[in-house]
Amino acid sequence: MSRPGCDIDARTLLADLTEPQRQAVTHTDGPLLVLAGAGSGKTRVITRRAAYVAATVARPYQVLAITFTNKAANEMRERIVRLGVGPDMTVCTFHSICARLLRIHHDRADLPGNFTIFDQADQRAVVKQALHRCELDKRNWPVWRVLSRISQAKNAMQTPEEFAQQAHYWQDRTLARIYTAYEQILAEQAGLDFDDLLLRLAVLLDRDQELRDRLEDRYRYLLIDEYQDTNDAQYRIAHLLTQRRRNLCVTGDPDQSIYAWRGANITNILRFEKDHPDALVVRLEQNYRSTKRILSAASSLISFNINRKEKTLWTENDEGRSVRTVDCPDATVEANLIAGEIATAVANGREPRDVAVCYRINALSLEIELALQRAGIAYQVARGQEFYGRKEIKDLIAYLRVLVNPADATSLRRIINTPARGIGKTTVAKLDALAESSNAALHDVVMNPTTPKELGRSGSKVADFADLLRSLTPLVDAPAAKALSEVFSRTGLRASLLDHQVVDADPCENVENLIVEARRYDQAEPDGSLLGWLEQVSLVSDIDSLDDTTGAVTLLTLHAAKGLEFPVIYIVGLEDGLLPFRRDEETPSDEEEERRLCFVGMTRAKEELTLTHARFRIRHGRELRTMRSPFLDELPREELEWINAQEDDAAGGGRSRRQGGARSTDFARWRPGTHVHHDEHGIGKIVSIYRGSGQTHAAIQFESGDQQTFILEYADKLTYLEPDEVG
Repeated sequence: MSRPGCDIDARTLLADLTEPQRQAVTHTDGPLLVLAGAGSGKTRVITRRAAYVAATVARPYQVLAITFTNKAANEMRERIVRLGVGPDMTVCTFHSICARLLRIHHDRADLPGNFTIFDQADQRAVVKQALHRCELDKRNWPVWRVLSRISQAKNAMQTPEEFAQQAHYWQDRTLARIYTAYEQILAEQAGLDFDDLLLRLAVLLDRDQELRDRLEDRYRYLLIDEYQDTNDAQYRIAHLLTQRRRNLCVTGDPDQSIYAWRGANITNILRFEKDHPDALVVRLEQNYRSTKRILSAASSLISFNINRKEKTLWTENDEGRSVRTVDCPDATVEANLIAGEIATAVANGREPRDVAVCYRINALSLEIELALQRAGIAYQVARGQEFYGRKEIKDLIAYLRVLVNPADATSLRRIINTPARGIGKTTVAKLDALAESSNAALHDVVMNPTTPKELGRSGSKVADFADLLRSLTPLVDAPAAKALSEVFSRTGLRASLLDHQVVDADPCENVENLIVEARRYDQAEPDGSLLGWLEQVSLVSDIDSLDDTTGAVTLLTLHAAKGLEFPVIYIVGLEDGLLPFRRDEETPSDEEEERRLCFVGMTRAKEELTLTHARFRIRHGRELRTMRSPFLDELPREELEWINAQEDDAAGGGRSRRQGGARSTDFARWRPGTHVHHDEHGIGKIVSIYRGSGQTHAAIQFESGDQQTFILEYADKLTYLEPDEVG
């Protein structure tokens, strides 16, 4: 039953499968759609099918399995290896396979082999440069909004020229100009953003028949997980790689499509049978994860959606506890109640790692974190990208990026005066002007021996910096950990961090942790490179930082919860405007996606599920009256337990709403003219301030043009900027 020369007995791969699972695993040739309901054993089916194909009709290296997160890919890879397949199968994310193929075939894609992958911070910097090049004011063209529109265009596979052709209004015509400048700057710096990884490979495969045939001969069987979350470029890649053999297996669930905001197109999975009329469709409807009551509540909610494929989830699991909805007077009581219940459960033997608290937006985690701290409960937050966004980490990585890709002017500008070496903004502006006048790259100007003569007093500083870069250049060929360690020491970054220690923070320790991760990469990838490590780092996602072995409660967004499961789940903030999240330009499909997101969160729960909402909540520094989510009215009311919590019901009760959420910062030095930074709005200046009884109201004018008023005691996203921090 196994392929000759294969050590795997294919029959063992089928022994404990249900009939639908077995049907999906054994269908080797031709298109296959596996509609996998929540908790239906999808990962088992994918891994068994990959192993079965390798055991019966193909070699392991001829199978390409793609999923959406590094965490899911690592889990899938480990399972496949344990099944006896060996390490030769390619199991990875869409972005990583695209980066790998573009790196290998860079000449065919008209790319330099050392291209840099720009993260969101880098992309924002490029947008600012593009606005400057187009002589546009960023107050009229907010960077985040421009970047979002560019991303939407790339996900729809629109080039700047195609975007411009479809621009009928002046705003879109201007966006087309910005998009064009953005692409020019990326090209000048040999940079690709995340969307480019998908778009550039799709375009390359579309135009290069020979490469397409070579890749299809290499990857004869393509498996794609979470197909409902693919965008137009991913859809195109999948079909171009399976044109001749048509061995495309996709798994997914339209009810769990939650990424339209980043370009996912639910119609890709809804139209699969139209694209492949001869496709086998297998429905996995038995849920192995949740209790009957949890499943009933989730199924009732999702039934209100129209854009879905009908299926009936069922389970042989126990009835379980009733799903609870808790009406809280405010967010502090909500947080204290949750922390108190977790503390009681832990005292009665429940492991903290069994519990997760989910929310629609990250801002809701603050009250929960404070309550858990007061209760002495360990927790972890799924913010993997935040580690790589720390200043000391980005500074160090920027040095390495300049070494492997000297054209990366964005990184070069970051490090040219980091740590401070007397090269100020005026000098950098002169260097930019020299680069523009000579039509040269910024790096070439910096390294040119004649440049210091044209800079006056700061010329010697630039010459010293150029000498430093020359001395570091050989590290391009060193293992990643060695390169990191050497750059950290020789650039003065280590010394500068030691001179500026911060209470309750140790940036040097963060860097040491980064070096440890690089060392692991070096050990796992003997043929790896510094460029390869930088590529891996650039593709980190939020949930990659989660440690399954830690004894801690997990806090994460509903989006990050996708693919995970916990015995106990709390979903907080079920309020109209939060869940469903309301946008300025709402379309009917938005509410369907928000309902799917809530469904995803509910079906992460195995044993206990609690849904909470607060009648008052502080958002953006304002205390607002809320309305409970309409999703609560779509649940089977008679099956749920409805709880009306009071302040003294919560652990640590008796705290008033105003006392519980306030931060203890001294706002005496905050006055008109003070510069501040807000996590969402960016840099702003206080234009007026009113100090009331226990509350400080500040009107702030942001660089984007927006003016907002905040209660400073509750505006946790707002921080004071020292004068030397203001650019």
